Amino acid sequence: METPTAHQPSRPLCERLPPLILGTATFNTQYVADPLQMPYRRIVSRALELGVTAFDTSPYYGPSEILLGDALKAAQEAGVPRESYSVITKAGRIAPRVFDYSPAHVRSSVLRSLERLHTSYLDLVYLHDVEFVSPQEVLEAVAALRRLPQVRAVGISGFPVLVLCDLAETVLRETGVPLDAVLSYGHFTVQNCSLARSEVMGVTDDGTSPVRRLKAAGVDIVLNASMLNMGLLTSTGIPPDPETESGSPLAKWHPSPPALRVTCKTLAEKAAAAGERLEAVAIRWSLYEWARVGALAGVGIQLPSIPGGATTTTTTTVGGSVMGVTSVDELEETVREWEGVLEALDSHSAAALPTGSGGKIARTNKLVREVLWPALGEWRDYSWASPEPGFVNERPVQRSFI
Repeated sequence: METPTAHQPSRPLCERLPPLILGTATFNTQYVADPLQMPYRRIVSRALELGVTAFDTSPYYGPSEILLGDALKAAQEAGVPRESYSVITKAGRIAPRVFDYSPAHVRSSVLRSLERLHTSYLDLVYLHDVEFVSPQEVLEAVAALRRLPQVRAVGISGFPVLVLCDLAETVLRETGVPLDAVLSYGHFTVQNCSLARSEVMGVTDDGTSPVRRLKAAGVDIVLNASMLNMGLLTSTGIPPDPETESGSPLAKWHPSPPALRVTCKTLAEKAAAAGERLEAVAIRWSLYEWARVGALAGVGIQLPSIPGGATTTTTTTVGGSVMGVTSVDELEETVREWEGVLEALDSHSAAALPTGSGGKIARTNKLVREVLWPALGEWRDYSWASPEPGFVNERPVQRSFI
């Protein structure tokens, strides 16, 4: 098989990725006690069966790249061709307080990822958590990725949406070439929809909306990840005390303040009172709203790469989402929710679809707007600081002279 060169594919990224991507940050001790005991091979094979044909990982996610690579190798040995799915990884983040965006490290990280993932090329590589380094380091790392023939597309990921916007604009201004993709996480959820608040509320935007800024910076696709805000929007929630013996690894490292954790726990109770699980409500709302808003803003993914083999009549573009699961049941539940979103979109243009139309979607939207948002109070659209005040990268900056 011929190894693709950087930006070789004639089709843009929005035509090559599916609109629902499996994120494997959950293949890690941050989410489960022992990732090796997860049914990771079955999760990946079942995802492929359901039409979820893209996988997102990172060297920072503990054994995630190794486990995903093992599962994909098994899939190939079972007859699944490499060109039938997309592999996405990241570079630059090594540890919680260690980042290396030097061209030398970026190159070595990509080469290691290729080996771990059993592939000769990567469909997309993000620079991981760009808010922790300087804009100059990001520019040098983008240039390094673009020089690598094994990398098809280049993007950035991070938490603060305004930093993502600033950097996307900087890359376009300084290099003349826009980023292919931006991955935003935790900012288009039931708790925090800052990525596109104006679009969600139906307010006419003056161009300052983050998603509009990213579009204006030439970004091809904007992907929404962490619909449960890294486990915050779940029925069990996250214990407010990090030292609690809850059995949840999230309690110790999750950056949310205790009061927000307590408030989100009340959301689970209110969802249960309405006959719903908070996870289902949060996933359904984010999937539907981002499918609609991503198309509206022009940063969506073109169908028909649809999980489950569903078809669509008039909808051609939807906002793409990244889901994280720890079991086959969670995977199948999310895909069912996605299929429900597609059914709601099917008879409309996604960009023009009225907010909340359709039975289950309408009930979910009503629950979120009339019950969950008021319950959040001051915590609605709250974002914690990233990096935290006083952060210092423990690895000295390696300057490039190339």
